Amino acid sequence: MTKNKYLIFSGSSNLQLAKQIVGNLKKKLGQSSLGTFSDGEIRFQSWENVRGADVFIIQSFTKDINFHIMELLLMCDAFKRASARRITAVIPYYAYARQDRKDRPRVPISAKLIADLLETSGFSRILAIDLHANQIQGFFNIPVDNLMALPIFISHFKKMKLKDLVIVSPDAGGVERARIFSQKLKAGLAIADKRRAEANVAEIMHIIGDVKDKNTIIVDDIVDTAGTMTETVKALKKNGAKKIYAACTHGILSGKALKKLADSPIEKLFITDTIPLQEELAASKKIEVLSVADLFSQAICSINKETSVSKLFK
Repeated sequence: MTKNKYLIFSGSSNLQLAKQIVGNLKKKLGQSSLGTFSDGEIRFQSWENVRGADVFIIQSFTKDINFHIMELLLMCDAFKRASARRITAVIPYYAYARQDRKDRPRVPISAKLIADLLETSGFSRILAIDLHANQIQGFFNIPVDNLMALPIFISHFKKMKLKDLVIVSPDAGGVERARIFSQKLKAGLAIADKRRAEANVAEIMHIIGDVKDKNTIIVDDIVDTAGTMTETVKALKKNGAKKIYAACTHGILSGKALKKLADSPIEKLFITDTIPLQEELAASKKIEVLSVADLFSQAICSINKETSVSKLFK
């Protein structure tokens, strides 16, 4: 088997994205058997010879998150024991990332625990996109490539040719992301002053920056229950904003997220396909999906050929 021979496998969490990625590379997904025993235990077997191969496993941590994490770990263990040369975890959505530090007494640093599990199972490298916090890369002792969906959003918004534009960060933590957006789109910058009483509950106090009679784009990495998003939309409308759009890489959209978006004056929420969209969400006119498949395809190709991945950040 030649040194640059590589095989791509997929877990069960986001098969549609995995098929798009391999299609872009003019390849097929590696043949394997993936299922469960009658008691729910996961079983996996590869039908491909991976000895000396560069193996990539695509798996988002979505829906039944704990199940899909375990699925990925078992697949890696199988390839490690089958003498794969290198095993890369391609994780479009890295769950448990919101607990990345001890901000209260007696809480876990779950993002670090997931990193430890991935390393222990035998992964040689991690390929992700828009990790919730950049410092998560430091939780690993193996190489991590953290791609950005920003170029995909920027390209799309440039085609929309929005005038009098202001980019809005929904909280202080996302200011750097919003600043990059504003520079690329030659737009203004505003920040929502958010006070969070408890998890998944947010109250927007006021907007820092001028949004009166402006078109606005809220940018974030995750939209879960859409509470923060819709509260930010309300605050922007209250401050005189015209059309309001939003761009978020990971559209979890759990609970009553769809109803909140439908009831809000937001024009459209742009998300990517890192998380497969449920049927009712896909039918919503307020949600549009942009694909990250090409970005991941290029990154996988670069990793296999040992060339720079940094060009994908431009």
